[in-house]
Amino acid sequence: MKLTSEEQAWLAGDGGPGLRKAMEIITALGQIYGAADTVAVGSVQIAGVSYKNLGDAGLEFLAEWAGQGARVRVPAYLNPAGMDLQDWQRLGIAPEFAQRQTAVIEALTAFGALPACSCTPYLIAPRPLFGESLAWSESSAVSYANSVLGARTNREGGPSALAAALTGRTARYGLHLDEHRRADVVVEVRCPVASEADFGALGYLVGRQVGQGVPCFRGLMLQPFDRKVPPDVDTRLRALGAAMGAAGAVALYHIEGVTPEAQGGNVLRKDARRITIDSLADGYAALNTTPLADIDLVSIGCPHASAEEIQDIAALLRGRGLKARLWVTTSRSVKTQAPQAVADIEAAGGVVIADTCLVVARVEDLGIRRLATNSAKAAFYAPSHAGLEVRFGTLGQCLTAAVTGRWPGVVD
Repeated sequence: MKLTSEEQAWLAGDGGPGLRKAMEIITALGQIYGAADTVAVGSVQIAGVSYKNLGDAGLEFLAEWAGQGARVRVPAYLNPAGMDLQDWQRLGIAPEFAQRQTAVIEALTAFGALPACSCTPYLIAPRPLFGESLAWSESSAVSYANSVLGARTNREGGPSALAAALTGRTARYGLHLDEHRRADVVVEVRCPVASEADFGALGYLVGRQVGQGVPCFRGLMLQPFDRKVPPDVDTRLRALGAAMGAAGAVALYHIEGVTPEAQGGNVLRKDARRITIDSLADGYAALNTTPLADIDLVSIGCPHASAEEIQDIAALLRGRGLKARLWVTTSRSVKTQAPQAVADIEAAGGVVIADTCLVVARVEDLGIRRLATNSAKAAFYAPSHAGLEVRFGTLGQCLTAAVTGRWPGVVD
């Protein structure tokens, strides 16, 4: 693996032990994956932020590394934490957990990372450019960056993303290379796909079949968009990518004639196999794990809700009261963009939560047993991560459940 003279000096320890550790991680990954050299990155998104996932060992690792003096060289954002960093008491988070979660954030910000905890960094930061290399971690963010924005990033682990932030570069392999961005699976869609839940169910089905592959969709009724101005808040594309990243390990997808790399050019490998999706029924069935109607919590915002989504939710709830708990999870900066909508949701009895999400929060400690969500990703992870039973469906169905306390159309 070819290193610049500066990188060689860092690896030798000239920049201090913290920077040397970062270069050791990058070169080790480069050697494992056969990288020829490194590539500069425009920004980094760091995973491994929730104390629920890190535990004491992870916190100690971060604190020790932060104490070695290295600082980030490019903008570095954080994945969701395990709680709302400012309003954790209202959610019933234990003080012991809050103390340790705060220590994780303090360790990461000591490196110079920005305390912007979100799985949608493209909504809170300057949009990455087409073709720009990144080092992002969270699966739905990686998918959106590669597929919708046309940027280039592998799915980094927490330590490798932090190493990229400290050096401003990552090993050039995988999706940084043209040859790995071509589709190896053609997905023929032969059934209606309309709502964000439909796209999530489709993503679940495709993710299970494709695994780590690169799918190219045919038959999705979407309008092409200018690669310079992609649809930031298209919940359907975000739902599709998030579901494929959860149910499989898809980090890049193409939609023929729609996404930037699939407009006009051939993105298919010659040996691409073909699968057909005739129905979404199996996806919905897999993501609905309970036959019962009663709902404890409705969770919207996985990936984190945009300001437009928050406004839509507020409009549907205005003047109504809730019988089930409602969480709308988002980033703190997006929450400040829609103050009236936030106020309307909370007037109805819901809570707009920043910094965290259902997947990484300590939901299992809050007496919640049955969840309703429009997120295929949340529906996929909730049973294993938090022991919840799940109802999965559209935003309208979920908000009806929040108002009535029951999933619509089910008779116990």
